[in-house]
Amino acid sequence: MQGIGRRYALAAAVALAPSVWAFGPPFFTDDPVPVDLRHWEVYVATQYLHARDSVEGTAPHFELNYGAAPNVQVHLITPFAYAMSPGTPNQWGYGDTEFGVKYRFVEESKNMPQIGTFPLVELPTGDSSRGLGSGQTSFFIPIWMQKSWGEWSSYWGGGFWHNPGQGNRDHWFFGWQAQRQMTKSLAVGGEVFYQTADTVDGQNHTGFNVGAVYDFDEGHHLMLSLGSDIHGSALGTMYLAYQWTFGPKEKGE
Repeated sequence: MQGIGRRYALAAAVALAPSVWAFGPPFFTDDPVPVDLRHWEVYVATQYLHARDSVEGTAPHFELNYGAAPNVQVHLITPFAYAMSPGTPNQWGYGDTEFGVKYRFVEESKNMPQIGTFPLVELPTGDSSRGLGSGQTSFFIPIWMQKSWGEWSSYWGGGFWHNPGQGNRDHWFFGWQAQRQMTKSLAVGGEVFYQTADTVDGQNHTGFNVGAVYDFDEGHHLMLSLGSDIHGSALGTMYLAYQWTFGPKEKGE
């Protein structure tokens, strides 16, 4: 389950800020694995968050990842966001744009996990007055690790969010994911995550997701996850995406 990096901003998922939150589709926790050199990942996706007093998400958002250099991936998300709250008109429009660069600086070995970083910047292109954007530029600086054992793999890590704006506060996110390749086409997994409060009067959040990736063939994939907060305000979350992967063929293929 290669990283989507994101993502409706994790801050969004658990604190109701309307930006993209998924890191490593279909999960919040990301991996350190970049897209192969000169290869592409294209996502058409939707995300949904049901909180106690609102429903938010994307319908749809588009994600592009490109292997720009060995161990380096560039990343872009352009979302159309929606927001619904009791007593206010439903809103839909362009949300906050996400840009990032993933860099893997340690390769996996028998005794060492892969290690990488994936800094992300959230640009305030959405209309915050309509609940479709944060109104501020924020950024995330993480460290991610991954290790594989036969049909099993796991990735984990976390990082620091700079979250400016009145009433907001900087915060931390940590997550751990594990998955198993059940068949040649199907992988299933789950994660648990923790985030500190991202507003002055907010609370810490602990949550989980379970998900799956189905490979129709080498280039076409379906991703799904469902989850909820264990402690926090998110009553339910969902991520659904079609992923198209392509690039130059290796010699001999």
